[in-house]
Amino acid sequence: MHMPFLKSLPVDAGPPSVFTLYPEIYGPWSSMSQAMMNGPSPLSQGERELILAYAAAVAGCEFVYVAHSEVAYAWGIKNGLIEHLLADPNTREVEPRLQPLLAFVRKLTLTPGGMTQADADAVFEVGWNEQALQDTIAITGRAAFMQRLVEGHGFTPMSREKAVKRAKERIEHGYVNLYSAFREKK
Repeated sequence: MHMPFLKSLPVDAGPPSVFTLYPEIYGPWSSMSQAMMNGPSPLSQGERELILAYAAAVAGCEFVYVAHSEVAYAWGIKNGLIEHLLADPNTREVEPRLQPLLAFVRKLTLTPGGMTQADADAVFEVGWNEQALQDTIAITGRAAFMQRLVEGHGFTPMSREKAVKRAKERIEHGYVNLYSAFREKK
């Protein structure tokens, strides 16, 4: 384990450490994340966490990938599905309706300038509506933001065991109240 780049942060710092230090910046971010990940959507909460974890994994961000894959699994996504997707993006482990959505996420993450109408049409052709695609785009953008946040601060990825525990807290407290609970523990 290495130290975060900001020496004022604890050794085991993560996003909650920064969010509680700068509530004027990250309070609105937490509220937006709560609406995005737990508010009304054609995508289930598990599917949204799957998208977030997959986008982070494709981008090479272990911190966000580990944390949010465990949240996806806690919401009922088949354990190990993200790892199957990383090994083979066309894996048959993914239900057919999710395949074009996850292909969209992969392309938007790796080659955002290459997105075309055909990529969106592939999502619509399997029955997703514009809200589902918009939510997918926003979640993929959230993954990119979180990657820059954790990598920019030099945070060490948490263990799978800790991620499992935090996933339960995330489901119980959501995205806004989780950071309030973090502050109370300090």
